[in-house]
Amino acid sequence: MSGGSYNYLYAHPQGDLEARRGSIEAMRDRLAGLEAEGVPGAARAARLTRYVLIHLDLAEAKAQELAEVWHAIEWWDSNDYGEDDVHKTLAEWQEKTGLTYG
Repeated sequence: MSGGSYNYLYAHPQGDLEARRGSIEAMRDRLAGLEAEGVPGAARAARLTRYVLIHLDLAEAKAQELAEVWHAIEWWDSNDYGEDDVHKTLAEWQEKTGLTYG
């Protein structure tokens, strides 16, 4: 089999929440408006909605950091890469991210 063992996760590492980012941003804005009006609970809900967006940004950054690793694993499991390719990719990734391989 060639590629696709993990649905090309390395190429598009966004989940369902990311696809709904616009709706989440609209909800954040709506809750902020209710917060400004003093509606009970709106401030907390607005804050937590902002946290969801922040965490989506953080998750996206980490997924991008892992993209080369995910690519190597996916292609290894699809018999497009060999074990040496995976070891090399992981070593380069760990060097780049300041981690030690092994």
